[in-house]
Amino acid sequence: MTGAEKAAGQAAGAGPVLLGVRHHGPGSARAVRAALEEARPKVVLIEGPPEADALIPLAGDDEMRPPVALLAHAVDEPGRSAFWPLAGFSPEWVAIRWALEHDVPARFIDLPATHTLAWGRQGDEAGAEGERPLDAETAADGDTGPGSADARIDPLGVLAEAAGYDDPERWWEDVVEHRGAGEGDALAPFTALEEAMGALRETYGSGGHDRDLVREAYMRLQVRAAQREFEDGVAVVCGAWHVPALRQKTTVAADKALVKGLPKVKTDMTWVPWTHRRLSRSSGYGAGIDSPGWYGHLFSAPDRPVERWLTKVAGLLRAEDRIVSSAHVIEAVRLAETLAAMRGRPLPGLSETTDAVRAVMCEGSDVPLALVRDRLVVGDVLGEVPPSAPAVPLQRDLARLQRRLRLKPEVLERELELDLRKENDAARSRLLHRLRLLGIAWGEPAASRGSTGTFRETWRLRWEPELSVRVAEAGVWGTTVLSAATAKAEADAVTAQGLADVTALAERCLLAELPEALPTVMRVLADRAALDTDVGHLAQALPALVRSLRYGDVRGTDTGALAEVAAGLAERVFVGLPPACAALDADAAEEMRRHVDAVHGAVGLLGDAPAAGHGRLRGRWQSVLRVLSGRDTVPGVIRGRAVRLLLDDGELAQDEAALLMGLVLSPGTPPADAAAWIEGFVGGGSGGGMLLVHDERLLGLVDAWLTGVPAEAFTDVLPLLRRTFSAYEPGVRRTLGELVRRGPGAAGGATAAGSGTPGFAADLDTVRADAVLPVVRLLLGLDEVDENTDNDLAGVTG
Repeated sequence: MTGAEKAAGQAAGAGPVLLGVRHHGPGSARAVRAALEEARPKVVLIEGPPEADALIPLAGDDEMRPPVALLAHAVDEPGRSAFWPLAGFSPEWVAIRWALEHDVPARFIDLPATHTLAWGRQGDEAGAEGERPLDAETAADGDTGPGSADARIDPLGVLAEAAGYDDPERWWEDVVEHRGAGEGDALAPFTALEEAMGALRETYGSGGHDRDLVREAYMRLQVRAAQREFEDGVAVVCGAWHVPALRQKTTVAADKALVKGLPKVKTDMTWVPWTHRRLSRSSGYGAGIDSPGWYGHLFSAPDRPVERWLTKVAGLLRAEDRIVSSAHVIEAVRLAETLAAMRGRPLPGLSETTDAVRAVMCEGSDVPLALVRDRLVVGDVLGEVPPSAPAVPLQRDLARLQRRLRLKPEVLERELELDLRKENDAARSRLLHRLRLLGIAWGEPAASRGSTGTFRETWRLRWEPELSVRVAEAGVWGTTVLSAATAKAEADAVTAQGLADVTALAERCLLAELPEALPTVMRVLADRAALDTDVGHLAQALPALVRSLRYGDVRGTDTGALAEVAAGLAERVFVGLPPACAALDADAAEEMRRHVDAVHGAVGLLGDAPAAGHGRLRGRWQSVLRVLSGRDTVPGVIRGRAVRLLLDDGELAQDEAALLMGLVLSPGTPPADAAAWIEGFVGGGSGGGMLLVHDERLLGLVDAWLTGVPAEAFTDVLPLLRRTFSAYEPGVRRTLGELVRRGPGAAGGATAAGSGTPGFAADLDTVRADAVLPVVRLLLGLDEVDENTDNDLAGVTG
């Protein structure tokens, strides 16, 4: 029996019309539409989870725009989920749309998601979050993915190899994408593909994935049920790999035995937006295709697909300021057609058009070609789902907030600058911070290119389909974003492992403006702070707590209770820090030095929180620094940093700092300890290089000590010194080298009489000060300056 006669027999009553397809294949999609038009079935059965039958009518909604995906998740464990993606060029989507347009019932017949997700719960590879269930999306091409066994064959690869092709994608384009839909017999392509898959199934059986046998048994049961109801008007759209199994003659009892006793889990299902990028293998999606943008173009182009594609490429390159003319397009089309003829292909495919674009429009460069692949071959199309689609209450509240705040989800990453003094921007900030607290990473904070004040925020936004799963998962905390974030914050506070975790959570609660969660967080914070005796933990927790106090001004949050906790925490750090700094090894000393820096910065920020008793805390902290700077039991890196912090705050005169440096760099101090002191004083990214540049007295002390280090000790201190001075900017290192090369008393360095210190005199050098006045006038915008202004400016330069 010929293929046409066999297909006619199917339509006349010999059995269901089986349309084996490649999922996400535009050629298959065109062929399915033509076959359905010819066969005119009474019901269309589609490979997919039956729980989605009630969602099929939404595919006809005017607001539904593919790519979209069916999302199934376990009710009691929303994070356990699975997707069934559908693009506009997917055969299943075309079948659904045809059924809706012709008022024909459409049903899904694959294994229910309730079993798929339950299998995943038992430790199977299928059904894990963000992965496809089993191989529901790639039955025809047999791509290995999260649900495939290692031994699973690639049917397209086997057929391509048999035809003499080394690339399955190129073979598929030649035999399917570049030919008509049956050339007068719409069912002929499916008959040929069924015969090929039948030969493969005879050779390879299930292809290494035995659970396909269970799925196929369930599908056979559904096909039989449809035949009893609709008799001879049944059409089935499924992966071509399954067609021979659906054609197989088995008993109902045998099929029921295979599906009996499968594990179950309560499941919810809905439509969610999908993206072309998530359809591509480059995104890590195992059931994907290499070029969804290209396939979408092939499906939608009414004629002359190569010419239209290259015109689209030219438009993209022009938008990126590359010179691409109509002549380039014409030449690229000619080259693509020539390459196709040389390679024995019926029409230019993606490889030929890509080679033509590289040679003609990109001048041989792969840099603009990468842009073409990213924007067009893969693409950034984001689907849309109508508001009437089922959703958890949290998802509906999020959608409402997105509309109100004009924050539309987009697949392309973009930066969002927020001015928190504006109500709409402040509300956007609250939403993004609350979502981050819920684990929904739609936005990530970024460094602001403008002001660094607390009223400015910069976010990087990018919506990924998996975030729909995160929203469903977060729905267990509440029905609105505010209530869910509040409940999640309270739970996180109770289960936090350390004090720093609680202080970080308090900061996030203030950023997200969760006033109802703060009492619980503050209670846990106070309890943890009272019980934690580790000074390192206390010092690590203090900065985040103090940063949080600054948010009260711009966000209108009451931070009084937070200021009291911060002040108490600071006092405990002050008391415990000196003993904690004694007898530390090098690594512990470096870590404690970082804690000292953090506490110093926190005490400085407390100036924004009068309730914390800033003046008293600042004085107490300076006393602690003086104690640290003078104790021999404290490691040199901490003593040096304490001296430097006191000097920067004006609590230590430069002469006193020079005296302390001279003492520690005296011959009686071990070289390693002296080198550690120097690192603490001028290292660690503290701007110490500029200090040495502008205070040659300190530089002279360092130089004199360094030249006097014994040769046997120099090798030991060299790594520490290299780490200290290599952190300086190149310009600073160059200037220090010039100063050292010049030496005391050389030209350009005024020396105080009798002091022997290069570069400094006893009194102000008025000649040098007067030389900078014109530049200062220019910077301040002063056209005319009177004598008093001159005197004031001279005082500034001094």
